[in-house]
Amino acid sequence: MVAHAILEPIAYPAVGVSLDIDNVSHAFDIDGAVLPVLDDVSLTVEPGEFVALLGPSGCGKSTLLRLVAGLEQPRSGSLREGGKDIEGPHPSRVVVFQDPTLFPWRTVWNNVALGLEAQGILKQQRPRVDAALELVGLSSFRNAYPHQLSGGMAQRAALARALVNDPQVLILDEPLGKLDSLTRITMQAELVSLWQRKGFTTLLVTHDAEEALFLANRVIVLSERPARIKADIRVERPYPRHRGDLYLADLRRQILSLLGLEATW
Repeated sequence: MVAHAILEPIAYPAVGVSLDIDNVSHAFDIDGAVLPVLDDVSLTVEPGEFVALLGPSGCGKSTLLRLVAGLEQPRSGSLREGGKDIEGPHPSRVVVFQDPTLFPWRTVWNNVALGLEAQGILKQQRPRVDAALELVGLSSFRNAYPHQLSGGMAQRAALARALVNDPQVLILDEPLGKLDSLTRITMQAELVSLWQRKGFTTLLVTHDAEEALFLANRVIVLSERPARIKADIRVERPYPRHRGDLYLADLRRQILSLLGLEATW
């Protein structure tokens, strides 16, 4: 077995804010019936922390992200960002979805500039677009169109579009789910690097236990719908992490057991 040196984490200034999810329950009205999705979920995320949400498909993970983003309001309970109630979307909280959703008729630069354009500040803030493209390694593709990008490059463009707003909270809804395995591994490392450099609070939804353990400070394991928190697991490993780490393998075994998948280990 090849021994890997475990490096101490690099100290970066945290610009993220706290998230408080207090006794949140939510449901949808479908064909006259009420479908419970979240059941009394409480969670505190510290400023600059990276937290992964892991649970069965359809359990309510993405719904919880939408509530944090302010795209919906919960049936009961409260959500706060930096101590202030989350009452709707705000540029301080940005979402990156599984699909990059780039506009095909706009160049990469113009796709990344959308947020600043919508706020009416693009003219005076153009350098922020260039800085965001530099951050994700797409400066040389600034004039390319989405159809000219690989899947990983398109997802980098989507990240740049989020980062151009200098978010305090980055919300990731399975952003790497459709990438091939090699690109996904590369993008995981890049996400960690971006998070360390920028210091934003990060909330990630994933179905991949290994991905959650590779990226996050904490892994929140959710139950079947309506989702409740089954476990809050702190990952006591510095970065960069290595997939051959026996500590991470043991945590993965624990998580799969909590999800009823211990037989697949």
